[in-house]
Amino acid sequence: MDDLLIQRRLSIPVGTGSAAALPVGAPAAAAQQEAAGQAISFKQVFEQLQGQSGTLTFSKHAAQRLEQREIELSPSRLERLSEGVRIAKQKGLNDTLIIVDDSAFVVNTGAGKVITGLQGLSGRVITNIDGTVIV
Repeated sequence: MDDLLIQRRLSIPVGTGSAAALPVGAPAAAAQQEAAGQAISFKQVFEQLQGQSGTLTFSKHAAQRLEQREIELSPSRLERLSEGVRIAKQKGLNDTLIIVDDSAFVVNTGAGKVITGLQGLSGRVITNIDGTVIV
């Protein structure tokens, strides 16, 4: 290619959008920062969106175990489990044992996925975790 053509293409300005072009569900704080003329980084928006997605999913194995072991998840217990996941994420844990009342859940915090559920922890050995959160 011609050097002049390459130089022209390299000097073309690239727009990254505006507050109106933020994705649906983008944090309001990011839109306010953008409107105020403050620069926001991709990392800030990404982390805020990750924090909003806080919905837990259950693996097929976990759903089967919860049913077999008759572990009920009331809205308040599910809220406490979500809080445990949030705490684990803040501490940088990946595969976490979260204890809620008399039940325990192994959760992959990065994916927000419950791997399994346990009832009655006495005499159990739990492996392949990097931390525990008690809520």
